[in-house]
Parts: sequence; structure tokens; C-alpha cells
Amino acid sequence: MLRVVRIVSLIVLMLPFAGVTAFELKISTLYPDGTASVTRLKQAGEELAQKTDGRVTLRVYAGGVMGDDRAVQRRIRIGQLHGMMAQGGAFASYYRDSQVLNLPLVFRSYEEVDHVRKTLDPVIRQGFEENGWVVFGPADGGFAYLMTVNPVASVADLQRQKVWLPANDSGSAMAVKEFDVSPVVLNIGAVLTSLQTGVIDAFAAPPVAALTLQWYTRVGHLTDMPLLYTYGVLAIGKQHLARISDEDQQVLREVLTTAFAELDRAERQGNREAFAAVKAQGLEVVTPNAEQLAEWRARSQRATERLVENGEISQGMLDRLNGLLNDFRAQQ
Repeated sequence: MLRVVRIVSLIVLMLPFAGVTAFELKISTLYPDGTASVTRLKQAGEELAQKTDGRVTLRVYAGGVMGDDRAVQRRIRIGQLHGMMAQGGAFASYYRDSQVLNLPLVFRSYEEVDHVRKTLDPVIRQGFEENGWVVFGPADGGFAYLMTVNPVASVADLQRQKVWLPANDSGSAMAVKEFDVSPVVLNIGAVLTSLQTGVIDAFAAPPVAALTLQWYTRVGHLTDMPLLYTYGVLAIGKQHLARISDEDQQVLREVLTTAFAELDRAERQGNREAFAAVKAQGLEVVTPNAEQLAEWRARSQRATERLVENGEISQGMLDRLNGLLNDFRAQQ
């Protein structure tokens, strides 16, 4: 009888743990190992494991070892992976209006970016969640600048260059048509080699990316005009989080939200420093004059109108952006 009581007692003690299994959240990214984004994500994974007593862990596959953005998204759909950390544009097909922060020449300063993001960041996160993704971020990616072998001040100068365009970026492909440029479409991993061999001689990227990937070593000029704002996010397939208890999901959201808020601030500072560092490497700074800048902006406006006409972004979201910018500029 005593033996039966002991067995029953043991079963009762084990009941709270019945059905509880560890879940390893597998995240892929093109960002190289050792970059601030990957390092902070790994730190968040350690914190997550600690706060869930090992029930939820995180593994990061860095440097594109799991393939490009489309390949990773296929793996996420079938459950081989669970999420991806990438530039926001990688997820644009799931929520078109997320591209509102990436419109060409829409922002003139980081102060304008910050004013707009205060309102639109939660809207972007909610839009993704309604379309199957739990998103953390945005995290600052910095302004992309034109960096070229030959000096580029005007749109006419740009038209004479062999300009890189990222693969699988329909919004950028549509927008660039307004500049009468025939871009060279390449995956990010082919850019450095293509610069070395002359396949391309111009690209637009944030300075921190140009430094990290060594692209700046193959060009001689930087056009001092913030072409567009970039940001990154961590997106996790909503269906995969359903495998985690509600309690652990709450911990995960808290840990990753905090991590990306810290990363956002750190990356902003890093991007400012990278801009100065790129210029210090000897790149000649080219500044468009007032007439040239007016043409850049006019063509950018037409490119934005084209994006709306083709359903890449809604008129409602564009109006919301313009309203925020007008309010901010009226106060300056």
C-alpha cells in the first residue's frame, strides 16, 4: 500500500511538467555573425532561455547560411525555420504599407524620421501581426546614400552609372524607373565581386553596410543626399509561436521588444559614426546643388505616386505620412 501511495505522489508531482517540452526558436539572417544586430539577438536568446528555465531557446543562423530572403521564408512556412531578421523590405509582400518608411527622399533628417516613427511603428507592427507575423522593431538601419565610382550630383549623372538593385525588391524596381535607370539586379552576396569586376559601379546603402561589407573600398564618391531611410525587423511566423505557452510567449515578447529598442538606439549611433567613418576613408563627398536636388525630389515624388498607383502602398498610409511630416515641418 505504501508503495502505491509513493507512486501516486510521484505522478502528482510530475503533472505540472506533463506535456512541457523545450522549443528552440530558429532565426535566420543575412547579417554577418559579429555584427551588432546578431550579437544583440544572441544575447536576447540567452536571456529568454534563463527567464523561461530553458523552455524557450533561440538559435541564430547568421551570414545567409540558410539562403536568401525568399528561401528563408519558404523554410519558415514549412517549419524548418521560425523567423528571420532582415531589412523591412524583405517582408513587404505581407504588408505593403510597411514600405512607407522607405519611400525615396521623403525624409530630410533623423528628427523627421523619429517624429514619424513614434506614430507609425506600432501601426507597422500591427499590420504584420494581422498578416501572420509577430514583428520586433523597427531597428534603425540608417539613411542609404549613393556611393559611386564616378561622381554623381544630378539624375543625369546617375543615368550613366551601372547601378545595383537588390533582388526580389519590387518596390525599388518600380521606383527606379522614374529615374530612367536600368539597374543591375543582384543578390547582396554578389555586390562586392560585381564592384571589383565592373559589373556595377554604383550602389545605394547605409554607410554601416558599406563599411561592414567592404563595398566602400571599390568606390570613390559619396553623394551627400539621404536617398531613403532603411530599417530592420525580426519577424517570427505567428503559427510557430502557438507552440509556446501563453506565459512564455509573454516573456518572449518582453525580452525581444526590449532588445530591439536597445538595438534601435545603438544602431542609430552606429550609423552616424559610420557616415563619418566612410567619409574619413577618403571618399569624395558630392553635394547636389539646389536645382539638381529639386529634380531628385520631383522624380522621387513621381516614383511614390507610381507606387500608390500600382498598389505597393496605400494612399491612406501615404496621406498619414505626409500629414505627420507637414506637422513637424510647420513647427520648425
